[in-house]
Formats: sequence, C-alpha cells, structure tokens
Amino acid sequence: MLDLDSWQETFDAVRRNKLRTVLTAFSVGWGIFILIVLLGSGAGIRNGIASQFRDDATNSLWIYSGQTSVPHAGFQPGRRIQFTNEDHDEVRDTVEGVEHITARFYLSTRAIVAHGGESAPFDVRCVHPGHLYLERTLVTKGRFLNPLDLQEHRKVTAIGELVRRALFGDEEAIGKEIAVNGVAFRVIGIFEDAGGEGEMEKVYLPITTAQRAFGGGNRIAQFMLTVGDATFEESQAIEQVIRGKLSRRHQFSSDDQNAMAVGNNFGEFQRFMQLMAGVRGFVWIIGVGTILAGVVGVSNIMMITVRERRRELGVRRALGATPASIVGLVLRESLIITGVAGYLGLVAGIGALELARELIPAADFFRNPEVDLGVAIKATLLLIVAGALAGFFPARKAVAISPVEALRDE
Repeated sequence: MLDLDSWQETFDAVRRNKLRTVLTAFSVGWGIFILIVLLGSGAGIRNGIASQFRDDATNSLWIYSGQTSVPHAGFQPGRRIQFTNEDHDEVRDTVEGVEHITARFYLSTRAIVAHGGESAPFDVRCVHPGHLYLERTLVTKGRFLNPLDLQEHRKVTAIGELVRRALFGDEEAIGKEIAVNGVAFRVIGIFEDAGGEGEMEKVYLPITTAQRAFGGGNRIAQFMLTVGDATFEESQAIEQVIRGKLSRRHQFSSDDQNAMAVGNNFGEFQRFMQLMAGVRGFVWIIGVGTILAGVVGVSNIMMITVRERRRELGVRRALGATPASIVGLVLRESLIITGVAGYLGLVAGIGALELARELIPAADFFRNPEVDLGVAIKATLLLIVAGALAGFFPARKAVAISPVEALRDE
C-alpha cells in the first residue's frame, strides 16, 4: 500500500475517469457535509438552551408561595401563603442536603437609585449572602454581602457593573454611597454576572436591612437553595422534605401545588441533557445513513471499474501478481475517492458553520454552532472505514478473477 509506483498508477486510473470520479466523490462529500452541519446545528441548539441555565445554578431549587386551592385543617381554599424569615431559617438549619440558601425580598416598585447628580431606575434585590452562588455572580471588586451585614443590619450594597457605569462613570465606586429610594447605602462590591447585561443592572441589599428600611417586616417573596452534588432523585427528596415542613408551618396541604410551587433546575437541566443526547444520536443516524448511501455508490463504481479492467487484472495475475497487490489496487482507488471527497465535505461543513456563526445572531435557543475536535476525529475515522468498506467487496471480486477466463474476454 506504500509503493509509490502503485499509488501513481492509482492516481492515473482516477484521472482517466474524471466525471465518474467527481460524481461518485460528491455523494461521499455531501454525506460528510450534511453530518457536520447537522452536528454543528445540534451543538448550536444545545448552546442556546444551555445559555438559559447559565445565570442560575443548575443544582438549585426555587420555592415560591401562592394561594391554597384545596381546603385543609379547617381553612378554606384561596388563602394567601406568606413566607417569612423563619421559614428560610428552618429550611437552612433543619433540612439535610442544603448547600447554599438565600431568600428574596422585593421593593414594591422599581427603585430609583442615585449618586451625585445621576439617577436611574434599577432592579433591587434584597438577599442573603448565599445568593452569590445561586446566581453565579462574579465579584470583580470589593466583596459581596456577608452574614455580619445581615446580623447588624448594615446599610451596604453590591452593585452590578452597568449600575456602576451609569452612576459613577470613571469615578471609584467602592466606599461611596448611593441612595435607594432615598435611603443611603455604602457600596462594598462590584459584580458581573454570567446572565448577561440584564443581571449586571441589579442592586443587592442585605435582606434584613431592606426589610427594616422599607417596611418589609419579616416577609420574603421566595427563597432558593442549592443541593450540592445530590442526584436528581435526592433533590426531589429534599423538595418533599421542604414541602412537608412549610405545609405544617402554614397549614396547607403538602399536595397543594398552588399553595407552594417548586422549580427544580436540576430536573430541567437533566431533561434538557437527555433531550440533546437523543437529538445528537438522531443526527448521527441521519448523517451516517447519508454517508453509507455515498459509500454504496463508491462500491458500485468500483465494481464497474473491476469489470472494465477484468482483462488487465487477469494479465496481472498471469504475470504473478499476488492477491494482496490486486486488493491493494482496488482499495487505494476507493480510499482516494472517499478520503479526498470526505475531507472536502468536512472542510465545507466547518466553513458553513463558521459562516452561520458570523451571519446568524445569537438567539435564546440557537447560538455558536460548532463542531469540536472529537467530532472531527470521529468523522475522519468514519471516512477511513467507509473507504475500506467501499473497496472491500470489489477487491474481493477482483481477486476471484481467473487469469484464464479474464484473458479470453474480448
């Protein structure tokens, strides 16, 4: 297979049948092109949906209160459930498996945040220190809220990078004061967020300070927590424990989904991963099927080539050519066609994905179509196998040719 004269002879045979070679190679190249584009598009969908999870921890539970929908313990349906600081503390202290936990208290309206002569409406979140991990917040300067801020009801705040730009411009923000609905808070930290610009327009306050400053009492709107490295089934068990504790505290049925709703990011993320695994498998089936159709075409063409060169192959056998040399002759031509065509299809597919990345704007459910190195290696191996398969049966037929019968052919 490494004999240069033999390879030269094979290239000459390919050149003698240009049109047939090009048409045959196109089917293989098109199959690889389709496979790469489909896999890249699947990756684009995966990246787009994964971006929906980039803002929040994927191992998190989000717990919301609502209205009862069924009677329970003498209470009529339609009763509003109001979570409190004590609910947060009980879950934090008594539920096994809770890693980080935070609650949220919201101001009644979008707050006006001001510094010096600059002011603008921003979303204010009143939270616990654990919120840093739930929202994947990256502190770039200073620090985030800590437990002492809550215990001592400190008037401190961590602000997003876009809030800093709007209020301070090029001025240093750490240590300066901002006014939130007229109440002064000292800036202790600047943060960025994987969730994008919207998440960097937030202002975080200690929840206990905000409740006292803005008349919140001990009320919280919701709380959320992470469950560490727990499995999905374990996260569901933690959810049931929390539901049982809160239903007893607030006297509602533990089966009443309207009284208390739980969003399980773990489950959503797992379902997404299973869906994408199925899509990826389906894409491989379609792509490999397309390639195999091309391989069948190559194999048929090689059969025709063997038939056309029957007399030549008979002469070779009569002159002492070994079966291995005959097999190598056919396999080389098959590998050249599938290899070159497949490589061009691979390059064209990657080029099409790069073009799509430049021309198609990132969307919520499609962004950055790409093919990783592992896929390229698998496609290359597939080409080698396809080339060997395309040439194997014609090569076996060529070896079976009798020199005497071949020399009798006209």
